[in-house]
Amino acid sequence: MKITSLEPARCLPVPDAGFGALLTERGNLPLESVDVTADISGLIAGVEVTQGFRNPFDVTLEATYVFPLPDRAAVTGFRMEADDRVVEGVLKERGQARADYDRALREGKRAAIAEEDRPDVFTIRVGNILPGEHVSVRLTMSQPLPYEDGAATFRFPLVVAPRYIPGTPIDGPPAGDGVVPDTDAVPDASRISPPVLLPGFPNPVRLSLAATVDAAGLELRELASSLHVVEEEGGTVRLRPGERLDRDFILRMSFDASTSLQLDGPAEQGGTFALTVVPPPLQSTRTPRDLVLLLDRSGSMGGWKMVAARRAAARIVDTLTPQDRFAVLTFDSVVERAFEGLVEASDRNRYRAVEHLARVDARGGTELLEPLRQAVALLGAPAERERVVVLVTDGQVGNEDQILEQAGGALSAMRVHTVGIDRAVNAGFLGRLAGLGAGRCELVESEDRLDAAMDHIHRRIGAPLVTGLSLKGLEVEPGTVTHLGSIFPGVPLRVYGRYREGSSVTVRGTAAGGPWEEQVAGVTVDNPAIRAVWARAHLRELEDRYAMGEHDLESRIVRTSLEHGVLCRFTAYVAIDTRQVADGGPEHRVIQPVEPPSGWEAPQAAPMMGGGFTAHAAMMAMPSAAPRMRQAQPGFGAAEMEQGLVAGDDQGFVAGGVPRPGPRPGSAGRRWAGGPRPAGRLESVRPQLVAELDRLKALPAPDLLYLADLGSRLSALAEYLGGDEQLAGLARELEAAERPGADAQALHERAVHVLTVLIRGRSAPPPRPGPGPGPGPDRGPFGSSSSGGDPHGGAQPGGGRSDGGHPGGGRRGPFWKRP
Repeated sequence: MKITSLEPARCLPVPDAGFGALLTERGNLPLESVDVTADISGLIAGVEVTQGFRNPFDVTLEATYVFPLPDRAAVTGFRMEADDRVVEGVLKERGQARADYDRALREGKRAAIAEEDRPDVFTIRVGNILPGEHVSVRLTMSQPLPYEDGAATFRFPLVVAPRYIPGTPIDGPPAGDGVVPDTDAVPDASRISPPVLLPGFPNPVRLSLAATVDAAGLELRELASSLHVVEEEGGTVRLRPGERLDRDFILRMSFDASTSLQLDGPAEQGGTFALTVVPPPLQSTRTPRDLVLLLDRSGSMGGWKMVAARRAAARIVDTLTPQDRFAVLTFDSVVERAFEGLVEASDRNRYRAVEHLARVDARGGTELLEPLRQAVALLGAPAERERVVVLVTDGQVGNEDQILEQAGGALSAMRVHTVGIDRAVNAGFLGRLAGLGAGRCELVESEDRLDAAMDHIHRRIGAPLVTGLSLKGLEVEPGTVTHLGSIFPGVPLRVYGRYREGSSVTVRGTAAGGPWEEQVAGVTVDNPAIRAVWARAHLRELEDRYAMGEHDLESRIVRTSLEHGVLCRFTAYVAIDTRQVADGGPEHRVIQPVEPPSGWEAPQAAPMMGGGFTAHAAMMAMPSAAPRMRQAQPGFGAAEMEQGLVAGDDQGFVAGGVPRPGPRPGSAGRRWAGGPRPAGRLESVRPQLVAELDRLKALPAPDLLYLADLGSRLSALAEYLGGDEQLAGLARELEAAERPGADAQALHERAVHVLTVLIRGRSAPPPRPGPGPGPGPDRGPFGSSSSGGDPHGGAQPGGGRSDGGHPGGGRRGPFWKRP
């Protein structure tokens, strides 16, 4: 895609404003305003977000904006307005929506597209904006509100914070417009890394936010905003003018929730239900625990966040009793332990752990996958003791899908609690992790809130009040009920699903060692938000399963999204004006820079390195101890700076034209191609084994270092399974790959063969003595040959093709494929 350079006079840097600041005779560009309007009723908020763009150039423009939305929000509407014309968006399969958008631009039509890149990161592109023209796009959504300890929380994120991007750079055109190159661990890194402005950028985007609160007939005791100064009048809370898009808006509303069953649809015809169960007045039983505490010490945790994280971790250690065992792991690019293995939570060991935590400071990159693997290995196989993982972090990583794919299955067998510390926290990912392990996600946006948040965590880490939940009396549609989990002190159970008939439900479980149940009568309502919130929660669960290896769910995800009109990562909203306004596609393209998150330590300088600003990420988000951090590509020099095309580093500063994405989202195109499925305990880790086999076959050549690393991963899985002999034996063979004389080809073929038969549920033969040819070709779990070829096999839907043959397993992610 050709990028049109502009004359310097058209786009001059703003004096004394820091790199990335641009000014034209019509002002800064391209995003002019963000208006958020929320109507909060009970535990659901209806939200409209309007983004105003303008084109100050004398040529047609395409503007790109990467922005956050609440991770549980269901986006159900999209509208574009320009030149007194209103165009309603249509939800389509993502590849089709992109093709329609691109075709419209080529035909000179005005168009806009909205896409989801993470549960809480979205991208809007608006194309063929005429010179001097204003265009607005509006998103409509419904958002469930979390409720605990007598208060509901409306959290609306306003900035996408820089995220650590691990992995090795991959070839091919970039997936998006961002400033971080794509890697094998994060194949769409360039879609979630908008350029970041240095502090001091003048005339910020005009922000307005208003929330009208209705407690749905309940007594509203208090309203509290923790990060913004607000004004309240007549039940509406407003931000004061002049606020910047640099931190989440958080509004807490104190009122007493009640147990209820809302039925959206006639009882005799079925529809969607929303169940809320207030925790019963019971005492939880205290089971001895094995707990692994993971503390993120990466560079993005600097400043107040590191202080709060150390305090939070110390408070968690204080919750332990001598009947418990625990381990403390601190991590950045490496993992450090307070002591080896699990130790008794004696006074002496807890004191040693707190001493270790007191010495921790921020450094390096956020390599989260390895500490999670070590936690799984430490906790081992299921036993009489409760297995608990507590993660304290800001969650600013880009390889969320890789983490879920490789660690999600094992974590789902444990209780996982996450403590997110940031003013622009990656709440979507932390919520997904906690959801896997039926745990709690607690978000801490300031030191002032730390004590209250840790009081909540203290109770959550203890045993839940009710476990083993099930629903009776309501005929539900199979596979549609959201995760039941457990009932914790102070936190109501929230369940959504589809039902065929019924007017009441009985919730059953186990409490204090005995049976427990509560019957809830239904109330029929007409509330489309309930349907939307259910659909989003259901899609999110399906997407997580897809990321963990169930790739045959793609068609079901697309069908559910289109049927219920809720945006997901396989679909997109596109709005196309029927009128031609230009002679062809846009002559200039701009990606909107974003604010640096509030509370992050700002860089002191931005030295030039290799043609780009590579030091910013090292100073701002991930200091120099991040050896695997991909450096930005060079190519923007003084001339581009004069023209306003200032390239960034891994979090970079840019406010100019960047090539638009080449690949389009879709899927990795994997399909199960027959053969008996594994049985017994191996079934719980089949997705991980399938993913490992897939990546192994995609290697261009046998790699001893890769095989040794694979051995360590398989060893952790074997330990998780309680010592599976075949898997453990293969792990031992592979872990010896770095020893002198190791035969890479033989080990590679051995690994492919054993993984294949394990996935099929057979027993693998013992290893052949000495070097020599490995087993012959065997049809893998996706119908591919062990000896090579396309590991995914066959053409992909939507006109794409698989990228499974990319070196190092560098496919475009579980939600990605090349055109």
